[in-house]
Amino acid sequence: MSTLRNTVQLIGHVGNDPEIVNLESGKKLAKFSVATNESYKNAKGEKITDTQWHNIVAWGKTAELIENYVPKGKEVGIEGKLTSRSYEDKDGIKRYITEVVCHELLLLGK
Repeated sequence: MSTLRNTVQLIGHVGNDPEIVNLESGKKLAKFSVATNESYKNAKGEKITDTQWHNIVAWGKTAELIENYVPKGKEVGIEGKLTSRSYEDKDGIKRYITEVVCHELLLLGK
């Protein structure tokens, strides 16, 4: 059961062209968002689609794959772990962010 701890699996569409950062250490970082959709019918029988946006980060070889093969709109499968962190913005306000650190990427669709 320990392998089930903090595991996230998502299938969705990339919401923006990935931002690729080349760090001084030589490592590569990819940052992008993925939209997942869930549909249901409300009390009136109308179909409702709920879209959730997820921040994704990937490092190293996975980031290289994303740089070369993952444009905006591409359907992808993501497996990784959920992380939270905080930082201070340029105005000194503390901000919080939750991200999925991608360990595996599956290219889906066209």
